[in-house]
Amino acid sequence: MTARVDLAVVGGGISGLAAAWEGRRRGASVVVLEAGPRAGGKLQTSPLGGVDVDESADAFLARVPEAVDLCTELGIDTDLVSPGTGSAYLWLDGALRRLPAEQLLGVPTDVDALAGTGLLSAAGLERARQDLRLPDDRPAGDTDGQGKDESVGDLVRRRLGDEVLDRLVAPLVGSVYAGDCDRMSLQVTAPQLATARDLDRSDPSLVRAAAAIRAQAVGTGRAVFLAPRGGVGRLADALAEALGDDVRTGTTVTGLAPDGTRWRVGAGGTDGTDAGDVVADAVVLATPAFVSAPLLAPVAPDPAAFLAGIDHASVALLGLAVPRDGIDHPMDGSGFLVPRSAGLVLTACSWATTKWPHLDVDPSVALLRASAGHDGDDRGLTLPDHELVAAMLADLRTTMGLRAEPVDVRITRWPQSFPQPRPGHLAAVAAAGTALAAVSPRLAITGAWARGVGIPACIRGARAAAVSALGGTTGT
Repeated sequence: MTARVDLAVVGGGISGLAAAWEGRRRGASVVVLEAGPRAGGKLQTSPLGGVDVDESADAFLARVPEAVDLCTELGIDTDLVSPGTGSAYLWLDGALRRLPAEQLLGVPTDVDALAGTGLLSAAGLERARQDLRLPDDRPAGDTDGQGKDESVGDLVRRRLGDEVLDRLVAPLVGSVYAGDCDRMSLQVTAPQLATARDLDRSDPSLVRAAAAIRAQAVGTGRAVFLAPRGGVGRLADALAEALGDDVRTGTTVTGLAPDGTRWRVGAGGTDGTDAGDVVADAVVLATPAFVSAPLLAPVAPDPAAFLAGIDHASVALLGLAVPRDGIDHPMDGSGFLVPRSAGLVLTACSWATTKWPHLDVDPSVALLRASAGHDGDDRGLTLPDHELVAAMLADLRTTMGLRAEPVDVRITRWPQSFPQPRPGHLAAVAAAGTALAAVSPRLAITGAWARGVGIPACIRGARAAAVSALGGTTGT
């Protein structure tokens, strides 16, 4: 049986759900086709040590409006909570060293304050201070209405030197994308630093610009991060519940083809049954780039080729419930980061029961979320479970003095889960959008691969894709 809707959305992660929600708000009939057994994509929450804990992202940026606004629309804004601490550590030279508060994505806003942390050598500090007097070396050109795109590493190494990148910026920015800062687009992965670079054409100092931006943000007094009590997975669950029967799980999209002035979306059940095609006036593909590419290839080969060429990193997230008295280091922060140069399997560890006080329900048990894997390192994906757990426990013993055996372990693997936007990515996204519009203005693409992996960025892109595909209308 063929269904007829105004808007078909392929993919039921946060991007697909948000696109369908926007379509519904505009009066369109919608359907979401999701291959998995549940909607929500990577936003999943499950029990760990008897407490519901997120399996991937555990917060969203609150100083941009998209996620907060969506929570308000869904009626869960009164359940939003902020982390109990903003302090964190870095594993460096055999010790956990507290990251300075005076920084913007790792770029120091007070080099003198940084000197007391032990994070940089004397030579590294002097190199960072050079930023305050170096001449303007910003690259010429303009991309997507901003200064010319470059890698995060190019900017930070040029202005502040190798140590600031390797010991501060790369652990912070790189951990968000599981990426290599020397290959990551500045505009996509660190837009605040792109803004800082171009803030004042009369003053090229990145330190002074970062200080100005940080002061403005701190001056608002608003929380930096928020999450629904009970986990970020609640946001996806609330969206799926609000959309109700318009979300079809266990449904694989097998093809996309023009059907007169409409689009025919071929669908089959993951159990091999015929799910029935969908004929839609408009379509939004909200699947990962490597899933959308073959669906687009027959109708829009150039955008499909761009999507197929986007690199991805794979990660694993190990959830651990451990006896609190079996941890030597005080858990007086949100956790710690591990730079690549340390050579560990472990890339970061979040002290969940300190970061989120509402999770601290048993004073004898601490909940940890330990990450492994990044661009160029697939051990988080390829190591067998027992070897991954053993390696991570060994690294936790080394870094934070974990002596006790865990009482509960949860392994979540996310293959090809982190798109790696390279310099010039936004220009390529714009070109793909232009090429797609030439094929059909009623066909749009979106996802974490487009403008950033953050939840607000995904929501923003998804809503824009729905509006574009529907032609800016409020239904038919």
